[in-house]
Amino acid sequence: MVRSDLITMIARDFGLKRDYAERAVTTVFDEIVSGLTEGNRVELRGFGTFAVRHRRERQARNPRTGEPVEVSEKHVPVFATGKQLRDRLNGRE
Repeated sequence: MVRSDLITMIARDFGLKRDYAERAVTTVFDEIVSGLTEGNRVELRGFGTFAVRHRRERQARNPRTGEPVEVSEKHVPVFATGKQLRDRLNGRE
């Protein structure tokens, strides 16, 4: 499923104009990104938790040439599934 599919489904299921459904989806995603940008965890009960992890600077190797490469420090988003989602995926509703 891609973003446009989600928008279409929400518009259809709730009888909304596509523009309204698109604004709702955009708002939810923007708020998740905003929370992560501020360094907060974003928890959607039953679905999962988004968080940000810090990865420190390290030295890696180019797999093709074997040359050492510096990888700078960065922040990466992580997602941990909620119990209800895991249970549904494993057929234990």
